[in-house]
Amino acid sequence: MAERMVAKQAPRFEMDAVLPNKEFGKVSLEENMKNDKWTVLFFYPMDFTFVCPTEITSLSDRFDEFEDLDAEVIGVSTDTIHTHKAWINTPRDSNGLGDLNYALAADTNHVVARDYGVLIEEEGVALRGLFIISPEGELMYAVVNHNNIGRDVDETLRVLQALQTGGLCPANWKPGQETLNV
Repeated sequence: MAERMVAKQAPRFEMDAVLPNKEFGKVSLEENMKNDKWTVLFFYPMDFTFVCPTEITSLSDRFDEFEDLDAEVIGVSTDTIHTHKAWINTPRDSNGLGDLNYALAADTNHVVARDYGVLIEEEGVALRGLFIISPEGELMYAVVNHNNIGRDVDETLRVLQALQTGGLCPANWKPGQETLNV
């Protein structure tokens, strides 16, 4: 049986990444925590595919909204930083990513995808997992879905805002609405 991860400390990570300036660097949960930032960590199966660029570019296009919520976005696949950079350097109209506003990390040894329970071992790729981690390192939200289904940026932002209220948010809660008073 799978072990529960939500409401526990998130697995720590440090990975090589292509940064928004297209240089190679590192990303880590510890660094985000030191900077008192929320972390939106999402996994996708592989570069140069068809559903993945729709998600990655949609998140990048809305990056300012995440930044306004003190959140760092990190995309992760098991591809290398060199493959990531080639995909970023490919224009959007050619199935590339173009410029991104957040880092794409390389989990080439599959440790992070395995730690977060999204690795398809026999294929060496990740499922579409999305994790929201508090500045204190607590895993607050986790959703994993089939690789055929893209994620919704509006829903990710809604959940992040709900978590940041610190209150009880009823079904269909939207930012600006009241939380439950009990």
